[in-house]
Amino acid sequence: MDPFTLTLLVIIGLALLGLPIGLSMISGSVVYLFMNGMDMGLVAERLLNSMLTGYVILAVPLFILAAELMNIGSMTNRLLHFCNALVGRFRGGLGYVNIVQSIIFSGMSGSAFADAAGTGRIIANMMIQDGRYTRSFAAALTASAAVIGPIIPPSIPMVLYALVSNASIGYLFLGGIIPGLLMGAMLMSVVMVTARRRKFPVEAPTPVRQLPGITLRAFPALMLPVVLLGGIYSGAMTPTEAAAVAAAYAFLISILLYRNINARQVFGSLVSSARSSVAIGMLIAGALVFNYVVTSENIPQALSLFLTDYDLTVLQFLLMVNIVLLLLGCLLEGTAIILIIVPVFIPTANALGVDLVHFGVIAVVNIMIGLVTPPYGLLIFIMQSITRAPLRSLFLDLVPFIAALLVSLAMITLFPDIVLWLPRQFGYDG
Repeated sequence: MDPFTLTLLVIIGLALLGLPIGLSMISGSVVYLFMNGMDMGLVAERLLNSMLTGYVILAVPLFILAAELMNIGSMTNRLLHFCNALVGRFRGGLGYVNIVQSIIFSGMSGSAFADAAGTGRIIANMMIQDGRYTRSFAAALTASAAVIGPIIPPSIPMVLYALVSNASIGYLFLGGIIPGLLMGAMLMSVVMVTARRRKFPVEAPTPVRQLPGITLRAFPALMLPVVLLGGIYSGAMTPTEAAAVAAAYAFLISILLYRNINARQVFGSLVSSARSSVAIGMLIAGALVFNYVVTSENIPQALSLFLTDYDLTVLQFLLMVNIVLLLLGCLLEGTAIILIIVPVFIPTANALGVDLVHFGVIAVVNIMIGLVTPPYGLLIFIMQSITRAPLRSLFLDLVPFIAALLVSLAMITLFPDIVLWLPRQFGYDG
């Protein structure tokens, strides 16, 4: 049997047996090296060279820690009160609050799961309280809104994409801002139509005299995205350093200003962050080793030549990538897609002149939509477990939100300036 085919069978077989996908990829890669008579030490060498010199990877656990620290303090509650004061007065107001809080919180955590499990959990429970909104609608909206988290900077998936593509993290972060806002606007349009059709409740408006106080209490939390993005784009800090600043900022604000967390909560957040970081780290390690196997087989170059022979236009190529990534997103974990599948398309993207920042945002949006697409969509099951919504009703309520996200994806694909306009204002020449 061909060594590469056997490698794939080993990876799939071990994954089906329950072994973590990162360890499955390392095991399959060892089989490949053995079958080809290559030095087994290449696995360790590849891991050490890639992981220990990959400074950008350090941003991942730091952003995870920042999100955990924000969740244990009152930063999330203060942000929710601020969002409710802004948009809660409209029909279906808590639906708008849900989306706005995702947009704001996305500038802090970089993770869709942190958004859903943090402020998303709180706002979903507020929506279903006293039966004001159906459980399925609250779960569907919260899951869909959490998708925005990794699009607006900072973004853990974009950090991983930068790792495999060598694209600028700073420009990727900038490129995600307008697409993220566009996705939020599209979701709001669905809430507006649904709220009128189902006659969702109108929340009591916040008195104008209370707005300054609510804004002041939320101000330290609202300043975190400003500190992060200002530091990155002023050149004062790298994205990895910004991740460390985010974690330190969340910790100091909660300890010194809000004074509402204790040592046990801090320890718990450290343990939770460590577990999440190890899981992602193993996946990165496995993908780096398996990418060596893929490169040894010249698969990216072969695919590039194959697609070039078909004389694809840029639009046809991007359409094909969208279809492939959307289908894979229904079945695979997003991090694995970024680290294994996306690098295969990068040589073709380069050959066709596709801007790698534009391509990266498209790829991340596709993968995030996969998080709310059955049957694998992890965000679906996270929110189902939180709200206890019937899965059938949840899937039905997800349909208009997924359609809105797909329209946003189509616009981002067709009009590159949606992604590239803002980076160009900061000196990007792509």
